[in-house]
Amino acid sequence: MKVAIIHEWLTIYGGSERVVEQLLKIYPQADIFTTVYNEKNMGHIFPKEKVHTSFMQGIPFSKKFYTKMLHLMPRAFESFDLSEYDLVLSSSHSCAKGVITSAETTHISYIHTPMRYAWDLYHDYLKSSGFITRIAMKRILPKIRQWDALSSLRVDKFVANSSIVKKRINKVYRRDAEVIYPPVNTDFFVPNNKDPEDFFLILSRFIPYKKIDLAIEACNKLGKRLIILGAGPQKKELKNIAGPTIEFTGRLSDEESRGYYQRCKAFLFPGYEDFGITPVEAQACGRPVIAYGKGGALDSIISEKTGVFFPEQTVESFIEGIKAFEKTDFDSLEIRKHAETFSNEEFIKKMKEFISLQIASNF
Repeated sequence: MKVAIIHEWLTIYGGSERVVEQLLKIYPQADIFTTVYNEKNMGHIFPKEKVHTSFMQGIPFSKKFYTKMLHLMPRAFESFDLSEYDLVLSSSHSCAKGVITSAETTHISYIHTPMRYAWDLYHDYLKSSGFITRIAMKRILPKIRQWDALSSLRVDKFVANSSIVKKRINKVYRRDAEVIYPPVNTDFFVPNNKDPEDFFLILSRFIPYKKIDLAIEACNKLGKRLIILGAGPQKKELKNIAGPTIEFTGRLSDEESRGYYQRCKAFLFPGYEDFGITPVEAQACGRPVIAYGKGGALDSIISEKTGVFFPEQTVESFIEGIKAFEKTDFDSLEIRKHAETFSNEEFIKKMKEFISLQIASNF
């Protein structure tokens, strides 16, 4: 069986790239198709000889500004000739699912989310963007929405990475989807079997929808120590509102991040996410999570067993969540056991079963 794996771009390693990495373990003979490829960052995971890029690869500075080229992506994915492949697996949060396949090809698309800046978060992105970007969005995104909805008809079966993404797929594409949670490296993220230290933890990109400002303001008011790992465009803004109990470390290695996971008393997760890998990594290290009670967090956290939820994205609600956490007893071993259900092995097992079922149904 000849297999192709499709992904938006391969430039920086993140949650969606982990999915591609595990799919490649299921089908090590597969070819990879993507718009733009950065061999320096990704060559050790996705070898150059396996990767086929689009015409976008040849555009100057495309490895840096590929996200600004959304208008070119439909054409880029449609340009791939996949006629000789028996199975196509697309990993999509934007346009990757829009590849063209033959009638004999089984196309299964793992959806991280329908593109949120075109659909449910369109007006939020519009309000937070500059004047030139707003003009471009109003001009380009209506056409992108039309193409996105139409290209969903090319997919034989959808897989969603969470329950909320399953709902979005049904809302936007009017299609059903199987939920298979994304893989987490629970062999690497493990407890250290020591008592936690007196600090909360965040690991995140510094962008508005992550709502890191809520966590900072809540910890400011309570005088709680908060350590924030990561970087991003909001760095200056977040540092300006941080009080004396807030510490920024910048980007750290996986080993350093694991050490903070293991030592924190709880991981804070104030954003509304499609799924969220970091809360599961924290739980794999035996640590509970204080999370906004909406989106993917509802799939990965068990209330009062592996964490607590706060109902509104406000400082007051977040503070109540911290107080609820402090009144609750947690079992580190129970938290770890729950996290193991999101392992790489579990992902591979479920994807294999689903793919086999779909291939069998096509014969």
